[in-house]
Amino acid sequence: MGTGRFCHCPGTAAARSVGAVNKFLLTLHVLAAVLAVGPVAVAASMFPAAVRRAVADGGGPGSVASVRTLHRVCRVYAVLGIGVPVFGFATASSMGVLGSAWLVASIAITTVAAGVLAVFVLPRQDALLSDVAALPGGAAAPDPRRLVRLAMLTGAFNVLWATVTVLMIVRPGSTTGA
Repeated sequence: MGTGRFCHCPGTAAARSVGAVNKFLLTLHVLAAVLAVGPVAVAASMFPAAVRRAVADGGGPGSVASVRTLHRVCRVYAVLGIGVPVFGFATASSMGVLGSAWLVASIAITTVAAGVLAVFVLPRQDALLSDVAALPGGAAAPDPRRLVRLAMLTGAFNVLWATVTVLMIVRPGSTTGA
């Protein structure tokens, strides 16, 4: 039975303090996920349909503004989403589960999801936004296949995040009391 600030003995002030820190970090991690990743998932999913409406509208100012807003939401909240793994690592470190298989898998999937967003989804949105903004000047409508590919990539991004969410809740093989 240890003493001092690293004692995790049940009922001690140190154990209560560690538990409070874990709960605080976990709360920040979950809030960051909900408030940062959630808007990206929703806005990215809405983007292809908004582009279709803008094309049908001939690039009217309202429809182009909608596409621009959805793209801005994706970009801004993607940056804010960096807080999710930051708080996640802090939480996992505090709980002593950094080497757990479910966490390693979650980190790997999160990395892939971030890559899909940064390398595939956001650049394609940017290109489509440029195409839609040029419609009033007589530019050709974007190839519908590009919208299909973007929708597919966005769906993959969302499935990856859903998988991470399930892993975070179920924590297969965890001994931390899931």
